[in-house]
Amino acid sequence: MKQRIGNAIADWRKRHRNTTNFYLHLVGIPACFVGAPLMLVLRQWLLALVLFVAGYALQLIGHLIEGNRSGEEMLLRRLLGKK
Repeated sequence: MKQRIGNAIADWRKRHRNTTNFYLHLVGIPACFVGAPLMLVLRQWLLALVLFVAGYALQLIGHLIEGNRSGEEMLLRRLLGKK
């Protein structure tokens, strides 16, 4: 299990070497996966939506800067049988 987690982290770091991309993810990931659910619990629906969309947008912009695909895009392409 530790090996799999270590491999996943190493792979993530390889795809996020650009400093700007890394910092955009540093803001975008918590906005999506902490801020948005927290706002849903607090019944702040619009703020939850804004945090989720803005967080994902920051991450996608980071991947555009880095010049590589996001993990979600890679998974979708794999499921569709595309490269």
